[in-house]
Amino acid sequence: MAVIDLRSDTATRPTPQMRRVIAEAEVGDEQLREDPAVLALEDRVAELLGKEAAVFLPSGTLANIIALFVQCAAGDEVVLHRLSHPVYAENAGPAVHSRVSLTQLDGDDGIFTGDDVAVAVRPSGIQRQRTRLVAVENTNNRGGGSVWPLEKLDAVSAVARSYGLSTHLDGARLLNASVATGVPCARMAAGFETAWIDLSKGLGCPAGAVLAGADTFVEEARWAKHLFGGALRQAGILAAAGLYALDHHVERMADDHVRAAHLARELTALPGVELAQSRVDTNIVQLDVRGTGLRADELVHRLADDDVLVGTISRDVLRLVTHLDIADADITRVLEAVARAIPTP
Repeated sequence: MAVIDLRSDTATRPTPQMRRVIAEAEVGDEQLREDPAVLALEDRVAELLGKEAAVFLPSGTLANIIALFVQCAAGDEVVLHRLSHPVYAENAGPAVHSRVSLTQLDGDDGIFTGDDVAVAVRPSGIQRQRTRLVAVENTNNRGGGSVWPLEKLDAVSAVARSYGLSTHLDGARLLNASVATGVPCARMAAGFETAWIDLSKGLGCPAGAVLAGADTFVEEARWAKHLFGGALRQAGILAAAGLYALDHHVERMADDHVRAAHLARELTALPGVELAQSRVDTNIVQLDVRGTGLRADELVHRLADDDVLVGTISRDVLRLVTHLDIADADITRVLEAVARAIPTP
């Protein structure tokens, strides 16, 4: 029986059609700006995000590192949510590579307010580090795939501008947010100097991210890309996958959202299982399993024995992520496996 992998939407594998596009991609030297697929993808994402230009990168982590590096000076402060990706999953990259410190805000489901930003901004003084940039993650991963309400995005960016701060949008799952709300990505990114999308999550590509901003920013970002060892050669095999995904894998994300909502409804009906987020907006479900009498890692092992792979957020919280490779039949199997794994009251 095939293993069902719900640990992350990074578990997706290229579809046969995407593999064919990869194999047939016209390529050139990406560093010399001679790869046609890379150039086309950069233009496509710049338009998608409403920016002047974009740069293709190997990973989303590098997109965050470069955005912070270019927009901040050494010792500057970045304001972001405590659940944001640079805080918990970038191996101190903001400190080591981008040379910044992080001020972490609270807020339900990974979302904070413009007032939170205003309170966090440090007054000027020779003994104080300079608050330089505000970063938002939409959707917020550890917040359960929560979508930022447009009014809160606008409020945060407006407050940042009022203090002369730069803004950055971590859009690893921005297309999920757009599909869930019907709001175009460019509208969500409008208040942010820089923004990026990931190709290797909901879009189902094997690798890659695209970071966008003003022409002057992207010129500096290309320099930083080389500085951090992110330059590539015949990257068209990856960029072609991204172009295919933007044509074929965006609208179908709605299916992932429906399946996640179904998982949440059915699993929270089981004894001892509660939702560990206020709502399920997109494709991520986090479950508090304390009431089952088992730790999250114990349930992970039981489910793995049943050929179902899930992740954990903490000692008591499971994480399940729907994606391109998950079908309705897989959801049925997952529900049955979880029911078997939980002790009978």
